[in-house]
Amino acid sequence: MSNVVSVQWLKDNLEDKNLIILDATIPKITSKSEATEFEAIPHALFFDIKKKFSNICAPFPNTIPSQVQFQESAQELGVNSNTKIVIYDALGIYSSPRAFWLFKTFGFKNVFVLNGGLPEWKKQGFKTVAAYNKVASKGNFRAIYQPNKNVFIESISKILDDKSFTIVDARATARFNCEVPEPRSGLRSGTIPNSISLPYQKVLENGLLKSKHQLKNLFLELTKNKKLVFSCGSGITASILYLAAAEIGYVHTSIYDGSWIEYGTLIK
Repeated sequence: MSNVVSVQWLKDNLEDKNLIILDATIPKITSKSEATEFEAIPHALFFDIKKKFSNICAPFPNTIPSQVQFQESAQELGVNSNTKIVIYDALGIYSSPRAFWLFKTFGFKNVFVLNGGLPEWKKQGFKTVAAYNKVASKGNFRAIYQPNKNVFIESISKILDDKSFTIVDARATARFNCEVPEPRSGLRSGTIPNSISLPYQKVLENGLLKSKHQLKNLFLELTKNKKLVFSCGSGITASILYLAAAEIGYVHTSIYDGSWIEYGTLIK
């Protein structure tokens, strides 16, 4: 079964009363000017990664929220235990996989990413609206944290000594090779020891997730008997690799939530 749905599928199912559409766009990344016209897919609600679905008191950005915070924020969006969720973002496939991973991490299974996101929706000429939808009622979803989908810095040293694990870095090759400075001011360049590079752009083609055949070829060196831990700058693009791996059947996968911003700050 696929973890992504096409824009045509979403258009055909827009009126499904059990479907919730979430826009997981990170506005700071996508807004180029205040004059940019807002567009959303009909019936969409805003999945606020930065304020509602991150621990804003944590020292590093995009830190995973608590089980209670995630549950309450998801309920505020009307999420029920039997809801079907489709998530998209304004860049195609960028921050939507982060929301996908969060739902999986808190025990929600019936969640999918819109392949190509808003750009593909518009490319096909489908209608957009100028405002988000209103939540009809509070949901009854109950979060159950899945610790095997998340890795904290306390476990990294053990993972580095365990040959059954591979840490996969989603940052661009130049950042992985320390050829360019990190975009966050004051953060040193570097890599987690023994990690390998798989830039997230390599799993995408024209804004869409590559075919399963193409993805399998990309992941050839990441053998099935390995447990994959995905990392990046701050936990966003690592989620794209998590989605790609899930699409081709990898189950022993997790995200190092702190990623390089935490490791590069705390480990010298």
